[in-house]
Amino acid sequence: MKKCIINGVVITMDDSRNIIEDGFVIIDGNEISEIGNMKDLKVSGDMDVIDARGGIVMPGFVNCHTHISMSVFRGLGEDMPDRLRRYMFPMEDELLDEEMVGIGARLSLIELIQGGVTTFCDMYYFEDEVAKAVRDFGMRAVLGETILSKPSPDSSEAYGGIEYAKRFISKWKGDSLITPAFAPHAPYTCDDQHLMEIKKLADELDVPITMHLSEMLHEMEEFDSKYGKTPIKHLEDIGFLSERLIAAHLVYVDDEDIEVLRRNGVGAAHNVVANAKSGRKVSPAPAMHKAGMNVGLGTDGPMSGNHQDILSLLGYYTKIQKQAALDNRICPAVEAVELGTIGGARVLGMADEIGSIEIGKKADIIIIDTSAPNIQPIYDYYSAIVYAAHPHNVVMTMVNGSVLMSDRKVLVQDEDRLIDEVREVSKRISRFARELDQRARL
Repeated sequence: MKKCIINGVVITMDDSRNIIEDGFVIIDGNEISEIGNMKDLKVSGDMDVIDARGGIVMPGFVNCHTHISMSVFRGLGEDMPDRLRRYMFPMEDELLDEEMVGIGARLSLIELIQGGVTTFCDMYYFEDEVAKAVRDFGMRAVLGETILSKPSPDSSEAYGGIEYAKRFISKWKGDSLITPAFAPHAPYTCDDQHLMEIKKLADELDVPITMHLSEMLHEMEEFDSKYGKTPIKHLEDIGFLSERLIAAHLVYVDDEDIEVLRRNGVGAAHNVVANAKSGRKVSPAPAMHKAGMNVGLGTDGPMSGNHQDILSLLGYYTKIQKQAALDNRICPAVEAVELGTIGGARVLGMADEIGSIEIGKKADIIIIDTSAPNIQPIYDYYSAIVYAAHPHNVVMTMVNGSVLMSDRKVLVQDEDRLIDEVREVSKRISRFARELDQRARL
């Protein structure tokens, strides 16, 4: 059955930034087949009609970097110095298992759907469990198996993630909603030899690579000491950089780094809230965007950014960048919406399929209720989305033509039952967290 979204303000995010104020969108199967003004609509009897009631109809948001299964650890070790090495790594190495990853993934998928995220890029362990959850929910995702220079939760040997990733890619490549990937953790946790092995495999298997890059001060100091250059320049010298790479964070980059990234086609996942919470300098994402790089937004994992929706990040992106530049003219609202939709699609190599409402593209569409007091009145739609809307204003989320949430009710998971599972597993996590705290005091 065809679907028709009616009575909406259609924010297309196409190249011309067309807005249809009294518009409709027809979906045939999993694709957008027609867009227009309500006065031209002819509804046939076999259409499933979705009334937007004057709300904003727009492409779903794209989260370019997260670790969704870490939602079960959300709120642990907050405000702790060097939390990654002192808290996160021990928690994962000694406690994480397949069940925990699956529960965390499903918890996050509900949050993503409720916030209007229709596509995301993930990197974590036991990524098969994430893929199963994504498939069950009907979400769209790039999923990368994490690779480290030490044993990891799903591998007893260093760099065992490479073999896991090869099996994972073989299993999921060609899936209509899941794009499998390699996910070397960072240039300071993977050596050059293995990075180049990953690059060769990614080229042979035609899959993306996602990695943290130029995120940590100790990373910058290490590469300056060893090579006399930045991680980005070093990675270009060894031939690792390419359009396959989705680089997360890119906090400590200069103009030369940006040019290196641009000419190699590297996509940037800007994690504005997670970076701010970690007390890092403001990433020059607007300069990357201006230079012609593909730039999207990411939340980072739920231990870092806590929330995983992109809608909340839009306002933070513009405000923090304006404050850092002491200039309120930069990063207009339309740019933030671009980075959260079609910009993110470009970063993930999916701009031909998603990121805008155009005929022939996949039907990844959300509706934002504009009757809520926090949004009214509206004089500019982009400003309303960026500065006024909240995730709870998203009332419908559709991926690949299937409605995953309607009238704020998630249709693909028993939410209450899942929360019970989360509370049960959190008891085990709490006990281990107390043990970690005791170790720290010794």
